[in-house]
Amino acid sequence: MEFRLLGTVSVVTEAGGLPLGPVKRRSLLAALLLRPNNPVLVEQLTAALWEQESPPSARSVIQGHVSRLRTSLISADAGAYGVELITQGTAYVLRMPEARLDAHRFQELVSLARGQRGPAEALAMYREALSLWQGPALADAYPSPPLQAAAHALEELRLGSVEQMAALYGQLGEHAQAAAVLHAEAVAHPLRESLSAALMTALHKAGRRSEALDWFHRTRRLLADELGIGPGRELGYAYAVVLREEADDTAVDAAALSRAATVHVAPLPSITPIALHPGVADLLPRAPRGFHGRAQELVALSRAAEGEAPVCLVTGPAGVGKTALVVQWAHRERAGFPGGRLYADLRGFGDTGEPTIAEVLREFLLALGVAPRRMPESANGAAALFRSLAADRELLVVLDNARESEQVRPLLPGGPRCVTVVTSRYRLPGLIVTDAARPVPVDVLTTEDGTALLAGVLGEERVLAEPMAARQLAELCGGLPLALRVAAARLADRPDWALCEMNAEMLDSTHRLSLLEVEDTGIRAALRLTVRQLPEHVADHFACLGRHPGTRFDRYATAALVQTDLADAEATLERLVASHLVTEAAPGRWTLHDLVRLYARGLDARPDTLTRVLDHYIVTALAAATAAEPGNETCVPLPPDFLAPTAVRRFTDRNDAMAWYTAERDNLVLAAAAARTAGLHSRTWRIVMLLWPLMARWALDDWTPLLETALDAARADADPAAESRVRALLGWVLTEEGRSDEALRCLEMAPALSARAGDLRGEASALVVLSWAQAALGDPDEAAGGCARAVELAREADDRYTERLALYHLARYRLDTGQWQSALDTATEALAFEDLPGTVVASRVLLLTTAGEALLGLGDETEGLRRLGVAAREAETSGYDDGAVRALGVLLRVSEDAGFRARYDAAVARLTADVNARL
Repeated sequence: MEFRLLGTVSVVTEAGGLPLGPVKRRSLLAALLLRPNNPVLVEQLTAALWEQESPPSARSVIQGHVSRLRTSLISADAGAYGVELITQGTAYVLRMPEARLDAHRFQELVSLARGQRGPAEALAMYREALSLWQGPALADAYPSPPLQAAAHALEELRLGSVEQMAALYGQLGEHAQAAAVLHAEAVAHPLRESLSAALMTALHKAGRRSEALDWFHRTRRLLADELGIGPGRELGYAYAVVLREEADDTAVDAAALSRAATVHVAPLPSITPIALHPGVADLLPRAPRGFHGRAQELVALSRAAEGEAPVCLVTGPAGVGKTALVVQWAHRERAGFPGGRLYADLRGFGDTGEPTIAEVLREFLLALGVAPRRMPESANGAAALFRSLAADRELLVVLDNARESEQVRPLLPGGPRCVTVVTSRYRLPGLIVTDAARPVPVDVLTTEDGTALLAGVLGEERVLAEPMAARQLAELCGGLPLALRVAAARLADRPDWALCEMNAEMLDSTHRLSLLEVEDTGIRAALRLTVRQLPEHVADHFACLGRHPGTRFDRYATAALVQTDLADAEATLERLVASHLVTEAAPGRWTLHDLVRLYARGLDARPDTLTRVLDHYIVTALAAATAAEPGNETCVPLPPDFLAPTAVRRFTDRNDAMAWYTAERDNLVLAAAAARTAGLHSRTWRIVMLLWPLMARWALDDWTPLLETALDAARADADPAAESRVRALLGWVLTEEGRSDEALRCLEMAPALSARAGDLRGEASALVVLSWAQAALGDPDEAAGGCARAVELAREADDRYTERLALYHLARYRLDTGQWQSALDTATEALAFEDLPGTVVASRVLLLTTAGEALLGLGDETEGLRRLGVAAREAETSGYDDGAVRALGVLLRVSEDAGFRARYDAAVARLTADVNARL
């Protein structure tokens, strides 16, 4: 989708031109396009659509045209191109990527041409710029004064570009071509003396002296007849040169170049063009090409810039596009700063060294018109003069790449109508304290905006050909504009390379940063400059954080990684957050951007860093398991070469422990994978086994692959007791998944492995789980025999917790075979274990339910219902919904009590909601 003002006002899509309706609607669109992404008031639109006094219905007419124009844009799927016509109070805003507007592209190309050193390169830019014109600007718009003024400004810019292009042809010795370019414009604008003078010079240099003289006399007569004046100095000078064939050609060239240099490249005019004084300071870099998105940040910056002498602090990590955002905003808002626009790169994160305060102030003062001889000698004097000159100006000051607040303070203008925008990779809280700086954080781009940025560099056709690959590439670049531009540059240099091929290379994390580097630009170079500014010990700590196997970490993991205490760890994190190398993702939880993590992993760190963080997770998970399942045997001993962390988290209760497990689950899984990759087998199976409280709660969460990894590690560690316990947990999960045959094969070796290791507790636990698989396969008698043996082993090991577990399962198997009294006796025996410290509600609820069912089987309905009622209430009170469903389900089989039904349905609903939330 392309919008055109350089000719007839039109909107061109892939399907052709978009019907725009009557001239008023086209004129309204033109008025909006002259100020893209800026509010245009109804009063401004009224002035643009009616030359004389507007009718009483003007507002309604405008609303109708806006509505129809919005409908047309929606029907053309303008949203897919980032185009949207919105209402903003009493104004309308046409949001769009400005690169889709031919007038904007024309202005950018002209600015680029002015910046070229070689005439050939500049000439190519001018040719491309002028090729965008397809007729007079706003050719079919309503001829109101604001639109005519805008069209005139655009035409002046075009004519100036033609004159500059002709001067460049002259520099290259192509005088005939210069004359050809100028002739058509001189005919169309016969009273424009600069065109006639340039044409005369070109004709003379091309050896067509008589034509040059004829053109002078023709122009002289027109000036006399139409305006009653004679030729001006420029035209007269060209005539004198033609008359003297022996004239110094060098002087002619110098005059032509001087004339070309005076052509003013004005900003794209607004509806009511603002004439700026020719001496206004403007040090802004050119507007960034291919800028996309950032609508929220631009609005936030505009809001932060409101009020008296605001200081806006734009912060974000390296490569996120802070400078591009600020420069884009500054160009959009340039009309609001008629006092001047100053810019300085403070180079706080560069290789070339920072400029002194005096150097920056000298550039500012020179731009504001201070003569070199009046320049103060001291930095303090220069700062005072700068504040004095800025006091009554509407001035914009952009201080880019500041490293610390002290760099910024002497450069603040202080005038009530001045706005200062500071960019930094650091948060600069000191500037917020002393100067009430208003933070404007800049984050990575969304996947959609990242994909659009790729399209802006590579072309929409290439991105639309592989939309999914483009999205994946944007994600692999982590939404960093710098990474996206480097990736796009590589692809642009390889037109035959598919995006999916680039992705295949990028998926290799060890190679990704190298792919995101071209010449001296890339993510690695940008991050290196940031890290270099850190104190040495903080940089070392940053390298250690790169060894964290997961995505998020807390202060305890940080302390373990960097081998320090919690206070020092928190200080490190605070410094890294201020540098935008680390992000606080949630209270007490920090993370590294994917590309930052890859960079950190490439830095030198202590060789035992990974082992230390793995051991941190092992000891913390042991503490969590003890709090989550109090009284249970520690199923995992510490490794023989355990590296104790400086601080270990303590858990207050089961809920606290389970919250930690839930938050750290992904980290624990990734830690196990990192341990396996590093060949640390003793850590691998321990970390997996310590997830058992989560497995017990969420048995169907696809734990099998992880447990198979632990089984391989236990075998590699040559630890039969560990292998037995892993097999027991894996067999239990397989049985829960309904894969009882596989579970039985996995469990058959487990008791013998524990017996060989002399692990009575492990053997008892393995027999309990094996019996469960046997029962699931329809062999309750075999299962009961295994449980009876487990009871004996547990008693021998003095493990009353495993004994109680074995008694519960034995009671269930006897219940299943109709042995009511034996089941009741066994359950009653297990219930007597409530004197154990840390007895959990779940086991009591299950035993009460089993006893209640046995009593019902014996015909004692009253006591059976009482036991089941107690079990249901205790389960509901403790939030054990699974137990409540079991107890209430049995009650409903005996009684049709409506209260039981309501409680049962409520427990099922809670259980279902919990499962759905997990999914």
